[in-house]
Parts: sequence; structure tokens; C-alpha cells
Amino acid sequence: MTNSLIKAILIFCILLLVPLSVLAAETGAQQPSWISILPPVIAIALALWFKQVIPALFAGVWMGAWVLNGAGFNAIWSGLLDTFQVYILGALANPDHAAVILFSMMVGGMVGIISRNGGMQGIVTKIVRWADSARHATIATYVLGIGIFFDDYANTLVVGNTMRPVADRLRVSRAKLAYIVDSTAAPIAAIAIVTTWIGAEVGYIGEALSQTGYNSDAAYMVFLRTIPYSFYPLLTLLFVGLIAFNRRDFGPMHKAEVAALEQLPEALAATNNDDLIEPVPGKPQRSLNAILPVLVLVFSLIGGLIATGEGDNFKDIIGSSDAYKALMWASLLGVLTAATLSLGQGILNLEEVMESWFSGARVMLMAMIILVLAWALGKTTEGLGTANLLVSLLGDSLPLWLLPTLVFVLAAATAFATGSSWGTMGILMPLVVPLSFALLQSGGIDQPLDSSILAASIAGVLGGAVWGDHCSPISDTTIMSSMATGCNHIEHVRTQLPYALLVGVIAIAVGTIPAGFGVQWWVSLLIGSGLLIVIFRVFTKPIEPVAAD
Repeated sequence: MTNSLIKAILIFCILLLVPLSVLAAETGAQQPSWISILPPVIAIALALWFKQVIPALFAGVWMGAWVLNGAGFNAIWSGLLDTFQVYILGALANPDHAAVILFSMMVGGMVGIISRNGGMQGIVTKIVRWADSARHATIATYVLGIGIFFDDYANTLVVGNTMRPVADRLRVSRAKLAYIVDSTAAPIAAIAIVTTWIGAEVGYIGEALSQTGYNSDAAYMVFLRTIPYSFYPLLTLLFVGLIAFNRRDFGPMHKAEVAALEQLPEALAATNNDDLIEPVPGKPQRSLNAILPVLVLVFSLIGGLIATGEGDNFKDIIGSSDAYKALMWASLLGVLTAATLSLGQGILNLEEVMESWFSGARVMLMAMIILVLAWALGKTTEGLGTANLLVSLLGDSLPLWLLPTLVFVLAAATAFATGSSWGTMGILMPLVVPLSFALLQSGGIDQPLDSSILAASIAGVLGGAVWGDHCSPISDTTIMSSMATGCNHIEHVRTQLPYALLVGVIAIAVGTIPAGFGVQWWVSLLIGSGLLIVIFRVFTKPIEPVAAD
């Protein structure tokens, strides 16, 4: 979408404000009218225009507060004050929202501690020792990318910086290294059951469910049901594995690999990454210090879900559990385990533990601001009846089978233009879930919560956001992958784009479209995997590995 088109949309929306404000005053701000769609439209348009999600979300909340205050001239000022004092404060004061924020900050803090105590580096060191050839180097990078699943930033920074000298020595192109790092970080963080992403994703889903009249406690169970329908992240992990294990490529990536074989690139100056938490020098780097806290985190979550649930079978128990309690318990125990191991072995003192925790939690701050603003925007759209308006506009014209694909493409386009998968999820999730419920109910489906189309639509937001993030040159993880691996940023985008587009198109063709017709997820994944394998074998060319000097 060009800047001129975006500007035209904004001007059009602004010109509508005067007549729509009169309409709002006549019909009442609580009744769904054309003006109710302006807050999310303004948020999306500003995000696309300025490539900044936080100001865009704030403007969307302000617009919604203005309408809810009567859409008059004085409401511009009172709406601005209510944006912060009512809607943002309300988003923070909600106990479920606070639980998500605390969970995310605690997991980020745990990542900081296990990075500082050398536990994460201990895992990396064990894998790197095995990397004695170009093929082993790409496999090791892939395994590390999967293994450090709990945070995409930690994944990118740790794996990229660690594997860069190994890849240089074994003549693996930095473009290949950046691709493997980038294309394992977000996909695995988006679908693993306990990551820094999950708190936000569950929060988005829970807030959207509350708009439909359902209990937000079901959010985690709904998220679990979306994982098999996350076609792009799952197929991307498969395709990256094919690239890493087989040393075959096509297009710009193949040329980059050939160039790396012909002449070893000169070592680039070390990149300073403020977010990378280095281990304490001179202290033992034991992998157990990272593995044990993560295991405690995972099993505590499972135990918490079981302890807070009721029912005769596992599905009923998990479905009725209090995910917010379980998430908070798990994150607390994970942090305490990491801190106890660090203190007990004398690797860190109490002050260093707290500094490490704060450094890790600080990385999550930007994401949490986006999340709070997204909650606030969702509250204003709920008050305005935006979902009801969308249903009245699209209910008779939008085919139900098209919903997952439309959501996936829209999420990808938004993430591509903004460079933020978190912001994309925050903007779209409050609209997609109520719209999906309404369309399903109008289609005669009495239990939309159990519908595969709902799961595919929610997964479309998550998967589409990751896809757009991978294709975008302004994405934070794309930029960080270039920095961490020392790869020219444009070269990274140019070589990764054909692979991301290939997987994205297949995800649509055999994933989101069939899901709209009720095709089982395992059928789509099986066909998609088969197609990727065939395309890989037919169109890629082998690259001979070079032994270490």
C-alpha cells in the first residue's frame, strides 16, 4: 500500500468525522453506526503510514473515547483525558490483564537470569562443539533456534552472535545464518506452550472472548486449539529444517552460499546489542542452570492447569482451568528456580540476580505497552459496537469459508507495513474474534468456541503476523537477525523473501482456504509438508560443504 493511498484513506476518514459526529449524536454513541469503525481504521492507517504501532494505537483509543464522549468538539479534550485515565488505566487494572503482564515480565526476567548465569550459553556450547562442517553448522543453528523457544529476542541474539564465527569459519553465508535465525525465532515462540509471546496472545484472545459474552478464562484452551492451524509457523519450521539439514538452496540464497564458498567474507566488527545479556566472566556455564528453570516453568504450568480445573477427563479439566493462575504460578516458580541455582552455586549474588531479572524484564516493556494499548482499543470498540457493525456489513456478503484466509492476508499486510507482529495481533484480534463468532452463529453454528473456523481465524492473525514480519524490512526481529549475524540487512531481506513467500502461499493454498471448508488441520499440514518437500527437491541446487580449516 502506497503512502498516497494511506494518506487518501486518512483524509477520507477525517472528512467523515463531521457528518458522522452528527449521526452519533442523533443515534447515541453506544449504538453501532459508521463512526464505530473509525478507531480501528485510524489505528491501522496510522500504523501503516508512520510505521509506528504505539502512537497509532493511542490515536485509535483517543478516537474511540472521543466518540463515546459524544463526538462533539469538547469531547476531543475529554476523550484525550479518558484515553489515559479511563481506558488505559482500566486495561491495567483488570486482574486478568495484570496476570498476563506479570507473567510476561517474569518470563522475560527468567530469561535474563539464565542468560547471565551462563545456563543458556552452556546449552549453546554443547551444540556448537558438534559443528565441525558447514552442514553441521546449519543444523546446529536450527537446533538452537528450536531449543531456545521461550523468547524470540533471546533466540535471535544468542543464536546469531554465537553461531556467527562458526559459520564464518565453515563458510556458511551470513545470509543463510540470518535466515535460519530469523525463521526459527518468531515461529517457535508463537506456538510453543510457554513463551514470552503466550501471555500476550492469551491476553488478546481473552479480551476478545469477553466481547462475545464468553469467559476469558477459556483463552488458553482456545489458544491451544489454534496451534495445529498455525500453518505458516509450522510449515516454516519444516522448510527451515529442510534447508539446514540438506544444504540445498535456490534463488538469491543459493548465490549467497556459492559466494561464501568461493571467498570467505572478512570478519565484520562485533555488533553491540544492548539487549544481549552476557554471562558472568570466569564463572561455570552449566546448561542445567537454563534447562531446569524452563522445565519447572513448563511442568508448573501443566500442573497449575490441572490443579485449577475440574472434570472427568483431561480435556474438561484443562478447559475449565484458570489459565491466568497457572501462568502466574509457573512464571514465579521458574524465576525462583533460576535465582536459587544462581545463588546456590555462587555464580551470581543477590544484587546481580535482581539486575539480571530487571534486564530481562526490560526487554518486554515495549511489547507490554503495545498490549495495554490494544486492550484499551478493544474496550472502546466494544463500547462502540464495532463488531456488530462489521457483522451487519459483512454478515451477508462475506463467505464464511473465506474468513481464515482473509484474516491471514490482512494480518500479513499489516505486519509487513508496520514491522510489528505484536502490534498487528493487538489491532486485529479484538475485531476478528467477535466477527468470527457472529458469522459462525449466523451460519447456524451454536457452539462457535468449538469451531475449526474460529481456531483457523485466530491462528490466521498469529500466523499472518509472523509471515508479514518475516517479509518486512522494518521488522524488529528481521533487523535484529541481521545485526546478530553480522549480515547486510538488505541482503538478509532479499535472500529470505523468496522462502517466506513460498511458505506463505502454500499456507494459504493448502491451509487457510481448506480450513474454511472444514478440512482437518492434519490433512492440510500433511499436504503442505509434501508440497514443500517436492518443491525443495525439484527447485533447489546442492551446495557442497567445506571442511573446517
